[in-house]
Amino acid sequence: MVLLVLAFVMTGAAQAQALEGFWDDPFKDLQADVQAARDAGKAGVFAFFEMDECPFCHRMKTQVFTDPEVQAYIDEHFVTVSIDIEGDVMMTAPNGEQVKEKDFAFKEHRVRATPVMIFFDTEGKPALRYTGPTQSAEEFLLLMKFVASGAYQEPGMNFFKFKKQQ
Repeated sequence: MVLLVLAFVMTGAAQAQALEGFWDDPFKDLQADVQAARDAGKAGVFAFFEMDECPFCHRMKTQVFTDPEVQAYIDEHFVTVSIDIEGDVMMTAPNGEQVKEKDFAFKEHRVRATPVMIFFDTEGKPALRYTGPTQSAEEFLLLMKFVASGAYQEPGMNFFKFKKQQ
């Protein structure tokens, strides 16, 4: 039993270490994040809307975001921020407005269930909204490529069509 608990704690610590540095903005200033993405020539900002007890959020954080390819791609193309849909922490929206995380999530983006992933372009406008977890790290990579390549802007194109073309 002690070994089982120790293994669980070590696994959690290893996962936390694997995500260390994944989130670029602990202050949740999306206006500054959008500017940083623009200045760095990145595609935009990746916002992960989550809550503590969400098993699908946990799976994304432990099985998808920890993948080395995912980490390399997101680091190259996006600024990242995590938003707690139940959070009372004040944050800055892309338009500069000060708002609580939960109000930004619900009132501005109608996030009711988690996870929700919103990619903001370099003007601070939502480029893509994806609700629910991806099936795998590979699918998340495709989702990021869909946004970073600009394919989301093509008339009649959606992520499911893009995936079939890959």
